[in-house]
Amino acid sequence: MDKSFKIEKEGNVAWLILNRPEKRNSMTWEFFAELAESFRAFDENPEIRAVVIRAEGKMFTAGLDLVAAGSLMGDGSAAYREGLRRKILDLQETISAIERCRKPVIAAAHGWCIGAGVDLLCACDIRMATGDALFSIRETRIGIIADLGTLQRLPRIIGHGWSRELALTGRDFTAEEALKMGFITRLCEDREALTREAKALADEIVGLPPLAVQGTKEILLHGRDHSVQAGLDCIAQKNAALIPNEDMMEAVAAFLEKRQPTFKGR
Repeated sequence: MDKSFKIEKEGNVAWLILNRPEKRNSMTWEFFAELAESFRAFDENPEIRAVVIRAEGKMFTAGLDLVAAGSLMGDGSAAYREGLRRKILDLQETISAIERCRKPVIAAAHGWCIGAGVDLLCACDIRMATGDALFSIRETRIGIIADLGTLQRLPRIIGHGWSRELALTGRDFTAEEALKMGFITRLCEDREALTREAKALADEIVGLPPLAVQGTKEILLHGRDHSVQAGLDCIAQKNAALIPNEDMMEAVAAFLEKRQPTFKGR
């Protein structure tokens, strides 16, 4: 069976490329398993300092594969319902693997991004898209509730007002709307420009001290889920553990010597 992704590496940037264009990059059970495995590997590889997710074909993803979704239909027994609950929890973990990866993750979307594709984007750190991109929290329209993280993460990205409108109606929203809401931070003319912008942003990130970048991601996620005071306590502890470090001293030396710094994550 063909894999759902192909992985390319450019310097310290890993590209995770959705690679089932003939199936609209729809998400099978294998897709989710490969996604979690890939992000565990990215997290453990010290050479990778940023990840970009993009897609081949006419669209980013059509969301959950309908054949896979059909396999969830059971006999309605208590055993079936408990099995379904556990399956949903497993799928949630695969999307959360993106968020738990210490390396910053950039999503570069084009064309349609539907349902579980929005779940995936919400777990990324930075989102950008082409002008032709269209998004939809489609679950409401097919009689289910989005259950892989959109309803938990999206309000913290764009606020409850927009989130409720989009989730309750299930309507399509454009890249221009997504930019206005703050769901994406950059709007690109076409796919070439999208890839170019994503690479430039990833390169900017990997040029920084990796421990500081990874610690910043950790603190931002902690702050999202905890109080201001808890966040302040957390960063105090984090910096007490981080300072001093070799990269910090290299930054100062490079400034004084008027050269580009070389950071090693030490």
